Amino acid sequence: MQIAKNAVVAIDYTLHDTEGEVIDSSPEGEPLRYLHGAGNIIPGLENALEGKTAGEDLEVTIAPADAYGERDDRLTQDVPRSMFEGVEDIKAGMRFQAQTESGPQVVTVAAVTGDQVTVDANHPLAGETLKFTVRIADVREASEEEISHGHVHD
Repeated sequence: MQIAKNAVVAIDYTLHDTEGEVIDSSPEGEPLRYLHGAGNIIPGLENALEGKTAGEDLEVTIAPADAYGERDDRLTQDVPRSMFEGVEDIKAGMRFQAQTESGPQVVTVAAVTGDQVTVDANHPLAGETLKFTVRIADVREASEEEISHGHVHD
């Protein structure tokens, strides 16, 4: 079966940055399963997998626009340390969920200077070109329930 909209796809993958450093990978023997066409994975990878079949291997480079988007400096701001009530030691790299006008948003602490904390709401991989090595482990038809829910049921 070819990968197409509403197929359940299982992939073994390794994700590298442009310097070849491993960013993420599927655990051995535990492929990532997703519903194709439901927006469960980044668009560039989903597009590259379209039409492929189980057993195929591919390497694909994905530009930021087809991954997590370009970095947006407007998503970085300084906030008072007092906004982190109950957190004694705030350090760069820590992640928090913030309430915004658009709803909950995950932010990463970029820096702490005195009573000011710089937070960044960009995805950690925004602006990055991503390189995937993928082996397609399995492709099957999705159930009606999976299609209606928009994700795979194991």
